[in-house]
Amino acid sequence: MTITPPPKSASQPGRVLLASPRGWCGGVDRAVLAVEKALEQCGPPIYVRHEIVHNKYVVQSLQKKGAIFVEQTDEVPEGAIVLFSAHGVAPTVHAEATERRLATIDATCPLATKVHREVVRYAAQDYDILLIGHEGHEEVIGTSGEAPDHITLVDGPGDVADLCVRDESKVVWLSETTLSVDETVETVNALKTRFPNLTSPPSDEICYATKNLQTAVKKLVENTELVIVVGSENSSNSARMVEVARNAGAPAAHLVEFAHEIDETWLEGVTTVGLKWLAERGYSDVETVTTADESITFTLPHELRRNLR
Repeated sequence: MTITPPPKSASQPGRVLLASPRGWCGGVDRAVLAVEKALEQCGPPIYVRHEIVHNKYVVQSLQKKGAIFVEQTDEVPEGAIVLFSAHGVAPTVHAEATERRLATIDATCPLATKVHREVVRYAAQDYDILLIGHEGHEEVIGTSGEAPDHITLVDGPGDVADLCVRDESKVVWLSETTLSVDETVETVNALKTRFPNLTSPPSDEICYATKNLQTAVKKLVENTELVIVVGSENSSNSARMVEVARNAGAPAAHLVEFAHEIDETWLEGVTTVGLKWLAERGYSDVETVTTADESITFTLPHELRRNLR
């Protein structure tokens, strides 16, 4: 979302540019729907390992329906149902669930699953895998767990100079799916300079929705003084969009989760922004800026097509 404050003198409304596409990607939409379907089919409680999406409103609404969010598998009672979030989990987590006789629903995003499979394939060929991503991110933890002895995390171009591999002719890069496209390109270029024989994955690793969101933000920046991203602090996608806006030349860009977090001083001297909170403050001229049409959807996890109880 981007905001333009109303002119100080004229009655002309301030302008709001609303990014399109926006909101959840197909993988997250599928995961949230999976929790709702599991609650509907099996009844509460349904345990969910990690937040299904980094959005407090959604998490709280699912909790009210009977979802219980946990950090570790051993927090789930034996014999209960546990759903794995869109970020994906390591094979050790699946093993833990089996040991505790848990009925599992794997709502890992198919695009994250693709990266897991590539890790397994390259590890089987004894490659050193350079995983571009942010340390501690749930997707990175799950992906790394597929072949921990073969993976080295690369958290940006600054990590490249100190990398060591066993055989420079057998090195491949893969990446977290929610990174900044520009930063990933910069990191890959640095890796190619460091390792001239570097192998690239068969297809782009960055999620289509992530790329589309970042493209939309760049387009908004061309015509706005202020960009406001609505999302959670622990959301990689939301944080990246703020970074992209600033790097694209936005005079100001902020991340908020709720309208009350917006500081009215941000609007001083601004003429273009968005949404209801802004409409109440003179920003009633709303225009949607569309940079891509998204129609990708994913089928529900196969576990929801059979009786879990």
